[in-house]
Amino acid sequence: MKRMTRHLSLWMLLATALLVWQTAVARDLPDFTELVDQAAPGVVNISTSRMVERTASPLHNFGDQEIPEILRRFFGDRFDDRVPMPPGGGPERREERQSLGSGFIIDEAGYIMTNAHVVEGADEILVRLNDRRELQAELVGADAKTDVALLKVDAEGLPTLTLGDSDDLRVGEWVAAIGSPFGFDHSVTAGIVSAIDRTLPRDAYVPFIQTDVAINPGNSGGPLFNLDGEVVGINSQIFTRSGGFMGLSFAIPINVALDVADQLRDGGRVNRGWLGVMIQPVSRDLAESFGMDNPEGALIADLDPEGPAARGGLQAGDVILEVNGEAVESASTLPRLIGRVSPGGEVALTLLRDGKRREETITVGDWPDSEVSAANGQGEEPASARLGIAVQPLEEAERRDLGIEGGARVREVDPRGAAAQAGIRAGDILVSIDQRVVEDPDQLAELVAELPDDRAIPVRLYRDGRSLFVALRLSHG
Repeated sequence: MKRMTRHLSLWMLLATALLVWQTAVARDLPDFTELVDQAAPGVVNISTSRMVERTASPLHNFGDQEIPEILRRFFGDRFDDRVPMPPGGGPERREERQSLGSGFIIDEAGYIMTNAHVVEGADEILVRLNDRRELQAELVGADAKTDVALLKVDAEGLPTLTLGDSDDLRVGEWVAAIGSPFGFDHSVTAGIVSAIDRTLPRDAYVPFIQTDVAINPGNSGGPLFNLDGEVVGINSQIFTRSGGFMGLSFAIPINVALDVADQLRDGGRVNRGWLGVMIQPVSRDLAESFGMDNPEGALIADLDPEGPAARGGLQAGDVILEVNGEAVESASTLPRLIGRVSPGGEVALTLLRDGKRREETITVGDWPDSEVSAANGQGEEPASARLGIAVQPLEEAERRDLGIEGGARVREVDPRGAAAQAGIRAGDILVSIDQRVVEDPDQLAELVAELPDDRAIPVRLYRDGRSLFVALRLSHG
């Protein structure tokens, strides 16, 4: 009996200690209730509508009657195939509305910030507030390169959010998101800042905030808050292999977004600096060949002969190490540093040429309206921007030896890009993508631009003289 009593006392002591420990841990965790109470009214749900040609099912003779369920059971998805309306009726039009994302009100004049991809192609934008008001919104402007869009609604008594300073963010601090994942309005998720100043293969102009806050489709365009309830970012993308949250979320810093929004409000477009160079990463072997201690900077592979860099005396083979005293850690850093310089402004560049450092001052230009040619930009070919690769044409002899009519050779692979995740390596020759023949690098860029997100795409390639397929998956949150 005494032994049982001692055991009972020990268990009670352990339970008390556990309770005290849990209370202490809970006391150290942040409480988001006050933040949500204050901020939620300023977060909105955004849906869009667009006009499309009306189409009919192959069984259009049913007229306006509902297709019998027994036929649906037998024929299934074949009723989802669409054919043009029969002759004589003429194409009709119908309205199609789909809830796409989130946004937030930044001032009482009715300006709302969201992602550019949320409102892309919309004929009509509808904003639903926390108090259930629904307002028509006007698109003031959108910038695809930073994925920022500015909307405006005409209403009074709008709740606004307090904007913070994203430059003050530190890795490890708590943040929270409010948005409409999968259409569930005003859902709150929280986590920490996992990293700052992240550059993604497809978005060279944004130093992303990486978090482990749960973000899913529908959260796009919603605000990211610090513990003071200030907006420090716009939730924009997720990294996923499943289509859902996997612990990697990316937000546009609010300082970057505000600069874009101000330009959109003032002129309807964003002006950003342009050098007119094609760049590539500096590999370890290239660094050694240039006499560099470490692989860093951006290597100029080619120049637009009429661009600012060529006029300023830059040459192919130069490695840009610094911009206005700020280190160019990798090739992907350069577009962001140049892009935030106003056209007509001067930048001081530190270069490595022929093994020697030198200083050059360049007057940057304005980004051309035509952005088709990679030589007109700071980055690599359009295929690189989305896949995370740099490619080059094949020599006629190579195509003849392999028995192919086209193709593009992979020159560099970003280890963080979609191509690397699929197993594509430098030196591979891309032959087809999504069962369409790759003719050359320019045509490859067009194919890549049309690829869907979050679906496995077959890619056929040659490696070491052998043909093989890999599965490529592109993602955008």
